[in-house]
Amino acid sequence: MNGCISSSSSSSSSLVRTLRLKEPKLLLLETCSNLSHLKEIHAHLIRTHIIADIFVASRLIAFCTNPTNGTSLLDYAQRLFSQIQNPNLFIYNAMIRAYSSSTNSDQALLTYNELQQAGILPDNLTFPFLVKSCTKIGSLQMGRQAHGQIIKHGFEFDVYVQNSLVHMYATCGDIKAASQIFHRISHLDVVSWTCMVAGYSKCGDVESARRLFDNMPERNLFSWSIMINGYAQNHHFDKAVEMFHVMKSEGVRANEAVMVSVIYSCAHLGALEQGERAHEYVVRNNLTVTLILGTALVDMYGRCGNIPKAILVFEQLQEKDTLSWTAIIAGLAMHGHAERSLQYFSEMVKMGQKPRDITFTAVLSACSHGGLVEKGFQIFESMKRNYGLDPRLEHYGCMVDLLGRAGKLEEAERFILKMPVQPNPPIWGALLGACRIHRNVEIGKRVGKILIQLQPGHSGYYVLLSNIYARANKWDNVTQLRQMMKDRGVKKPPGYSLIEIGGIVHCFTIGDKSHMEIEKIEAMWEEIVRRIRLAGYMGNTMDVLFDIDEEEKESALFRHSEKLAIAFGMMKTYAQTTIRIVKNLRVCEDCHTATKLVSKVFGRELIVRDRNRFHHFQGGACSCKDYW
Repeated sequence: MNGCISSSSSSSSSLVRTLRLKEPKLLLLETCSNLSHLKEIHAHLIRTHIIADIFVASRLIAFCTNPTNGTSLLDYAQRLFSQIQNPNLFIYNAMIRAYSSSTNSDQALLTYNELQQAGILPDNLTFPFLVKSCTKIGSLQMGRQAHGQIIKHGFEFDVYVQNSLVHMYATCGDIKAASQIFHRISHLDVVSWTCMVAGYSKCGDVESARRLFDNMPERNLFSWSIMINGYAQNHHFDKAVEMFHVMKSEGVRANEAVMVSVIYSCAHLGALEQGERAHEYVVRNNLTVTLILGTALVDMYGRCGNIPKAILVFEQLQEKDTLSWTAIIAGLAMHGHAERSLQYFSEMVKMGQKPRDITFTAVLSACSHGGLVEKGFQIFESMKRNYGLDPRLEHYGCMVDLLGRAGKLEEAERFILKMPVQPNPPIWGALLGACRIHRNVEIGKRVGKILIQLQPGHSGYYVLLSNIYARANKWDNVTQLRQMMKDRGVKKPPGYSLIEIGGIVHCFTIGDKSHMEIEKIEAMWEEIVRRIRLAGYMGNTMDVLFDIDEEEKESALFRHSEKLAIAFGMMKTYAQTTIRIVKNLRVCEDCHTATKLVSKVFGRELIVRDRNRFHHFQGGACSCKDYW
């Protein structure tokens, strides 16, 4: 481009008529499809001197900053903008809008400052995008300054400006300010309501979000998406799935964003049937299985225990990125398929995909579950050497778990003490868990004391250490730990187990009496116990509180949540049907033993997902090889 652009003195309307008659190149902007074509048109405008008119320059800027043309033309617009001597408000607004949607959102604030310095008064189109920029960079301070400018120029009652402020304050964490502005809006529209619903959801107040949502006079697909995603992001997974069904009943067709949230929720619930129905909905409604949606499906099938389907969906993805590869690697690792997980990792690297931190966590976890100590160390060392990634605490935790699982407890302890970063409680916890499995009282005692000092309110570490003492018949130590828990008010969180029957997720807690069929369920478990006792089952009361007699301990064991779920599953499904259960805590040793015998005596496959991994029980054995 030659020279600078200056304003023309001819009238705008006259110029438009002239351009339409004599300059078809300008009109070709409407059909321009790439940067090369744009440069050709721009060159023609320069040669014919038409570019010197501010109206023509603004048309060119408008084209470059049009969101439908993508962000690739923003750099070109920026160069063009820098050569305009006296930009008008339209041009400034176009640039602020473009910057607000780009990765350089802070440039919108600088452009607004230039507008002020030029003595140009902003209008109601300026501020929504200025506030959007503050929202995107997450600066509440800049957002408040923008709000001050809005009041100064008299646009505080413009509904579009108010909506942008509600969204900004809610996103930046000032829900009170967002609510105050929302209640001052005289003509609330669907955007106003949705912004406030999104704000409450982001702050974790899903109850207020739902109340507001239910009072909305009008809802659109975006509103439904915000509410469903709000439930999912705040771990109300059952509510997210329930809301999806309500949305369908009202005739609203879901989009990709909704389905990602629904499938994500099914994954965390372990609700395979509902996840499969969600997948069927995607296919039936011809929704494109994008990379994001496809990765969510892979993750869901893996978390719900259907690895063959996870692999099938992964292989059918038209495009794969690091996250999709990580999803299948992690899924295989959780199920104990270490070799297959490593095969996918090798294939991923060969395909030119660079592993991320989370990828290495999944791969190292696979090595741990597979007992592949040497391979695990090779991969761990390759993080820094081959990929320039410094191992994080979770990677060190995987290595401790790997050594502990292999029975190398002294080596694991030395590894922790030589770490270049301060070990956190989960790392020490991995070693303590290994001490429980391998019954190493000496190391367990040292590690347990460290953990209790680090997290005196964490019940799990007291329980693990007391179990170690109990197995060594050190009952005085058990008594001291139990008293310490009592004195400090530490209580073990209630365990719960989820089982999906007929598309409905049922939740059981230890000693649960709320289920409408609880008497039948308990009778069924008694029958199960009677039969597995004939196969050698003896209730292991070691992990139950020691200050009750053996009969009460056994009764308590019978009411563990996964046992109730197993009994319910046996009642409600046909013989040979796989029973799938999701548990929030680690499976206790007695439940693990009982479930192995159930799989043998009744010829059932049971798949249990606990806090750490999947357990596939079949024929009296577990895929974890009795280490979890």
